[in-house]
Amino acid sequence: MIVEKHKIRHDQPVIKQLDETAINRIAAGEVVERPSSAVKELIENSIDAGAKSVSIDIADGGKTLIRVIDDGCGMTPTDLPLAVSRHATSKLSSDDLFDISTFGFRGEALPSLGAVSRLNIKTKGIKTEGAELTIEAGLTSKVKPTALNRGSVIELRDLFYATPARLKFLRTDRTELQEINKIVKSVAIAYPYISFKLRDISDTRDRIIFSAIAESGNLDDALRKRISKVVDSSFVENSCAIIAEREHFRLSGFAALPTFSRGSTNLQHIYINQRPVKDKILIGAIKAAYSDFLAKDRYPAVVLFLECAPHLVDVNVHPSKLEVRFREPGTVRGLVISAIRHALAEAGHRASSTLADSALGAMSMNSAVPNSMYQMNNKKNRSGGFSSDVVIKKSETDQTDSFGTLGFGELETPSSSIANESKDERLSPKFPLGAARGQVHENYIIAQTEDSVVIVDQHAAHERLVYEKLKKEMENNGVKRQVLLIPEVIEMSNPDVERLIVEKDQLLNSGLAIEAFGENAIIVHETPVLLGDFDVKSIILDILDELSNDGESKKLEEELTSILSRKACHGSIRSGRRLNQEEMNALLREMEITPYSGQCNHGRPTYIELKLSDIERLFGRT
Repeated sequence: MIVEKHKIRHDQPVIKQLDETAINRIAAGEVVERPSSAVKELIENSIDAGAKSVSIDIADGGKTLIRVIDDGCGMTPTDLPLAVSRHATSKLSSDDLFDISTFGFRGEALPSLGAVSRLNIKTKGIKTEGAELTIEAGLTSKVKPTALNRGSVIELRDLFYATPARLKFLRTDRTELQEINKIVKSVAIAYPYISFKLRDISDTRDRIIFSAIAESGNLDDALRKRISKVVDSSFVENSCAIIAEREHFRLSGFAALPTFSRGSTNLQHIYINQRPVKDKILIGAIKAAYSDFLAKDRYPAVVLFLECAPHLVDVNVHPSKLEVRFREPGTVRGLVISAIRHALAEAGHRASSTLADSALGAMSMNSAVPNSMYQMNNKKNRSGGFSSDVVIKKSETDQTDSFGTLGFGELETPSSSIANESKDERLSPKFPLGAARGQVHENYIIAQTEDSVVIVDQHAAHERLVYEKLKKEMENNGVKRQVLLIPEVIEMSNPDVERLIVEKDQLLNSGLAIEAFGENAIIVHETPVLLGDFDVKSIILDILDELSNDGESKKLEEELTSILSRKACHGSIRSGRRLNQEEMNALLREMEITPYSGQCNHGRPTYIELKLSDIERLFGRT
């Protein structure tokens, strides 16, 4: 393959100003990446306009039609032409870009949309008549009067028809509609007092994709109702409420129990001053907060609202406004991690109620017999009594007692241990996890509460208990260090040396003692005993990478907790070990007072609780 050399020009190039249409199309490449981006910009404009109701109509995944109707303050006929020109906005009261309290402020959305599609705007202000304006591929029509109620109707047709190359990068109509649905739901969560409706009107259809009526009551109740409708009906029930403050930041919302985890980040909703964001610092903090509880392929579900003064966060990082920068990123990260971990610790032994639903669902799949089959088909006889169609035949080997009932021999339980308790003990299972009734298959403890049956995985439960004890011991006594017989010298650049020395005290707390060794090297004197003989240089370089990317490193802490987790696994009760009644009850009581005991170190549940009413329904008794 021959690579052509860069051409040397012999004529003098002339610099010229791009025309307005070209500028808007360039801007549209960042502001409007796909139909969902256009929907996001238009919905945000509606919210900034004070709308109480927002309706979105979509055709062909937004490629041929996007229509957003709101009842906001609208625009005047005079302001309408200015609204579709670049960098014109009513949302910046001054030139201070660090004092932003609205969604929009750049004045790019409408002109960008008009540059790549056919845009029609109908609007009516608070005290003015309705006005209409059309833009096609950057060409603006004159304003003309129109009949309209207060608010705006913005109609976007043939998205990217002026830049057809962009159409090739769009996905199927179904995929684009799903992305639009995600955007609408994400915004709807943060604004429970606004009604939202998303309709698909492709091919003369009128199908409602999403609808949320404005909630009433106080903000906390309204948010709970809206989150239950949008995220998952069982999300709030299986979450811990978050309320925490640190310095100038306030965090609220809900963090789901680890056993309510998902296989993707679809149930992670993060807001800064009610603005949906995808910030790597916050996402990383959430991941770190759950690092002790979830497997690598599982993701927590959260809805978090971070509030702070506008000058503490820069939202002018990218035209999409999804990325932000914090003035105090370390404070924000620490607040998120500590708030979530504290809430999960307060939850104690709680586990997701959906585990029981899944278990009962799995059992009921094989019991498709109608409830009538469980009932005696009784018929009233002429004398007013009842006769049964069910006839019980006794064989010669059947034994009957004095009451005429069938007698049964003692059940044999070769693979189980059944507790032998007195009547008083049997009637007092008032503990949260109940009283042990037996052990089956030498691994599962069966306990009874006042209204449920609890099945405990003894190995998983004890593993978490041992792990928490080891962590507490290390926290109280510190990380034990070993002095290297031959200190290790690691060469690196001077900026890297300085970066590590700044973290010197933090590394020492984790068992790593370092010193500067000249300008371009460090020397490692001591390492954590737990890590044994390991590649010191490799872990130092990993720590440097994390410091460069995130401003802090958890690498050493993660290595230590990983070893503690393995020690807990090997030191816990093994599957196959028979436990007596006292041991089983001791395990249950320990679980009830130990934080995070609802899941093992790998994110699996340690127990499942089956409500008696559900079990009775399974057997057709209700």
